[in-house]
Amino acid sequence: MTGGKVTRWQDCLAALPYTRQRCFAALWETGDVKLPFRIRRSGKAVPTLFVRLKDMKIDIVSVFPEYFEVLNLSLFGKAQSKGLVEVHAHNLRDWTHDVHHSVDDTPVGGGAGMVMKPEVWAECLDDLLGLAPVEVAPMLSESGDSFNCNDAYDGKTQESPDSDTTAEAQGSTVLIFPNPSAPLFTQRDATELSHAGRLVFGCGRYEGYDARIPAYYRNQGVDVREYSIGDYVLNGGEVAVSVMLEAITRLLPGFMGNPDSIVEESYTGGNALLEHRQYTKPATWRGMAVPDILLSGDHGKVDRFRRDEALSRTDEIRPDLIERLDCRALDKADRKTLMALGWEVSGDHPRRLD
Repeated sequence: MTGGKVTRWQDCLAALPYTRQRCFAALWETGDVKLPFRIRRSGKAVPTLFVRLKDMKIDIVSVFPEYFEVLNLSLFGKAQSKGLVEVHAHNLRDWTHDVHHSVDDTPVGGGAGMVMKPEVWAECLDDLLGLAPVEVAPMLSESGDSFNCNDAYDGKTQESPDSDTTAEAQGSTVLIFPNPSAPLFTQRDATELSHAGRLVFGCGRYEGYDARIPAYYRNQGVDVREYSIGDYVLNGGEVAVSVMLEAITRLLPGFMGNPDSIVEESYTGGNALLEHRQYTKPATWRGMAVPDILLSGDHGKVDRFRRDEALSRTDEIRPDLIERLDCRALDKADRKTLMALGWEVSGDHPRRLD
């Protein structure tokens, strides 16, 4: 770790910020390990630290790669120009061999729609991942019926680890498929995946992709994730990939102009809550005023007001997040607010009183 002037963005980290007596900055040690870093505010200037940052490589496979030209805009475009991320969008049809460049076929067993073919996806992913094609030996169930590795996967093995454990994705390659029938993509997943060295996204279309594709690559030892971004269905995976990309990459060190902006957000941290409401100038607009306490200049009271509002909003909109809170991590004021909202806080987790 060295100080002084640096000429390459990959070799520097901006000055550590502070927020409410504490601050967090994401450091990547030796280029691929992201560590939490905390300092106390002491009234002195916050020191500037420099570390070597390793860019994240991102490959996206789609039948509409032009969709991702939007990644050249705004913060994502700036991150690419600074070398924080390297993005390549690939056209799946480049791995077809027929005159029509077909990537889909009718469903086995009948039904409406078309399903994306495993042969085309396999040629593409083998090239991107540097793998040779292999035959997967069928296994037998206790009844003697054959089944393959797809049957052994129940979709519940990709849960992210706790926030205080080392992410399995650190420095590795992760293959990701959007799928409305998969586990929900969360902020915890975004945080874990921001540690990966490379992300490869596969955008499905039509009725989706052949289920053997992710199963095959799991069988080859690839870290494969399937995620849904909500309880609804889209025409293709491109929108879902864009959502996940933004959630993941904004957590990279140096991606956001002000690192403070990702410290206290909805769904962030071990005791995650919805964020408090935000206001800006003017103090009164069309007869509507911001809360007086935000203009008081008393940072302690402002912090308490925002914390109480976060608890109140979460109670109203996402009470399931309240139920997950660790009561041992709540301070006296938090407990008082939750009790006033109708929660019992003497156990390990809050419990709604009848």
